[in-house]
Amino acid sequence: MQSQTQTQVKGPAGLVVLGGVFVLALLVSSGMGYVDFSVAQVLRALWDGLCVHEGLSETLETARVMVWEVRLPRILTASAVGAGLAVSGAVYQNILLNPLADPYTLGVSSGAAFGAAMALLFGMGAQMVSVPVFAFAGGVGTLFVVIGLASPSGRFLRCGMDSSNLILSGIMVSAILSAGLSFMKYLADEEVSVIIFWLMGSFASATWRDAAICGGVSLAGFLLFLFYARDLNLLALGEKSARSLGVDTGKTTLTLLVAASLVAAVCVAVSGIIGFVGLLVPHMVRFVTGPDVRRLLPATLFSGATLLLFADTVTRAVLPYEVPIGVLTALIGGPVFCLIFRKSRMGGAS
Repeated sequence: MQSQTQTQVKGPAGLVVLGGVFVLALLVSSGMGYVDFSVAQVLRALWDGLCVHEGLSETLETARVMVWEVRLPRILTASAVGAGLAVSGAVYQNILLNPLADPYTLGVSSGAAFGAAMALLFGMGAQMVSVPVFAFAGGVGTLFVVIGLASPSGRFLRCGMDSSNLILSGIMVSAILSAGLSFMKYLADEEVSVIIFWLMGSFASATWRDAAICGGVSLAGFLLFLFYARDLNLLALGEKSARSLGVDTGKTTLTLLVAASLVAAVCVAVSGIIGFVGLLVPHMVRFVTGPDVRRLLPATLFSGATLLLFADTVTRAVLPYEVPIGVLTALIGGPVFCLIFRKSRMGGAS
């Protein structure tokens, strides 16, 4: 009986359920805010926005404007960022063979924060595009510095790039960038609050462009990871086993690391620093789906999107004051991860 239940959860029906939960969460979230709407009103507003109906009543026009122009860009951006961070975290954990790996293990978050702080400090933040661009450039630049440090002789395509070396290189580069970030906070003086607010993460200024960029990049990364699903499963067995089964470990590892980091860098550039999504979601999903990447990745995609959408809805529509999303995910994710870690340790001891 237990095996039948487990098969049902692991099969396509489980993904349909997760997808349905996400769609329902999206509709409910679209109706929550300063002015509440029912699910039926949200569906009508979505239909009116798609068909561009004229002569709507004041109530219907208000619902259409609130849903399409105010709430939906933010909701879709939060969902895309959650999906991208969660899927990237799952890929990192498979490649690095480290359960504590997440999109920020290799210093992507520190590099993005450093780039954004430079844009804000030197006044380039007056142009709305500069902060995301500098954050993305900082995250990607940091990634290649870390890979260069971890690769033998600094050559990216050499085989034998050890996961421990990657993690240690990421820690060292992150420490240097954190020191540089602290120095820039010191230089910012009275304007340091602008940098701190960005670092805590927020979707308050999300636009349709942000939703399109994050959604497109997250979907492209997800499809690429699914294409490499077999290689990811073999890499989880260890480098020697994967190489003996025909996987070009050097090239595959580099490709997947760069792709996962690019997805994470785009998400961070749009939303700021949001922790624990890429670390916690793959762990929770893996308990249900098992380690097979072909089932893990789709479930992680929906779960990450739903989790971050839920957190953003709470801070936007439930709490009396809007709390930065990065603070809320840390407050929720930290204790939950400690609980999971404790239970896994107790299970291993027994």
